[in-house]
Amino acid sequence: MSLLGEAPDRPVVITGAAGFIGFHVATRLLNEGHPVIGVDNLNSYYSIELKQARLDRLQSETGFRFVRLDLTDGAELSALFQSARPMVVLHLAAQPGVRYSLINPQAYSSANLVGFVNILEASRQAQVKHLVYASTSSVYGASTKLPFSVDDAAEHPLSLYAATKRANELMAHSYSHLYGLPSTGLRFFTVYGPWGRPDMAPFLFTRRILGGEPIDVFAGGHLERDFTYIDDIVEGVRRLLDLIPRSDVKWSGNAPNRASSTAPYRIYNIGNNVPVTVSAFIDVLEEALGCKAVRRFLPMQPGDVVSTCADITDLKKDVGFAPRTPIEEGVPRFVRWYREFYRV
Repeated sequence: MSLLGEAPDRPVVITGAAGFIGFHVATRLLNEGHPVIGVDNLNSYYSIELKQARLDRLQSETGFRFVRLDLTDGAELSALFQSARPMVVLHLAAQPGVRYSLINPQAYSSANLVGFVNILEASRQAQVKHLVYASTSSVYGASTKLPFSVDDAAEHPLSLYAATKRANELMAHSYSHLYGLPSTGLRFFTVYGPWGRPDMAPFLFTRRILGGEPIDVFAGGHLERDFTYIDDIVEGVRRLLDLIPRSDVKWSGNAPNRASSTAPYRIYNIGNNVPVTVSAFIDVLEEALGCKAVRRFLPMQPGDVVSTCADITDLKKDVGFAPRTPIEEGVPRFVRWYREFYRV
């Protein structure tokens, strides 16, 4: 029996439930009949209207309960966990964005560091059976060894955002080691699809192309990203929720595996394993939209990396899944949703 199936009456707590990935995973779990408590502070980093639209959909489903809560309030978070008694916590709430971290670094220390300590402590106190949390491909930073492996060093982040997410992985390990809290970190690679984030390139490009505005293309469009469709992210997350990490009996301090530990701790990449240039992505987007973009070429931005590509060997080995949606399929699906949602 799966972990979630052991106690079907106990809810899964999803932080960031009104966000892009949180909304989709919550929908999947509700469709499976699992109760979900969605936590979100509905901040104004991007359109609250879009977040509320996602939330409205979730609140129409049986088994969903919404709690508006800021994770920096540790006492309120702990009280929620004590009353809800979740076996599984999926922590997706964070201050995202590489470029915004250059403008408002305090938002990252508050949400991503203080908030995560509170998640760890609330999970420990409530004896959560599995804490799964979002990390990012950005932690690989200055590394140019492709594809990025979970056993590669991730010690040279190029943005404060990446640094806070790497810090989350280290903080989680300390709790796994000290208190036996099973934790799994998920390094997501450039997620896109319906209900996506307006601050990310697919959404920005679509809005501007349809509005007849030029789009900003950095580094000549030669930057490569491992664009990963949301359905593949959801499938990977869903399978990993049931996989409680255990001590790696082969782990050695003389030759440490960075993705596992003697503690119940694991790290996984979830990416498409197919890097695509931003220029090629725009080509596919233009075809789906039926109109051409006016490309405004700009220099590479601070905090950006040249290429990303996920080594998903461990994901395939441990849960038997590999993302497989090409941009030729995923982009038209996103465009259809965008036109319908915004009535364009």
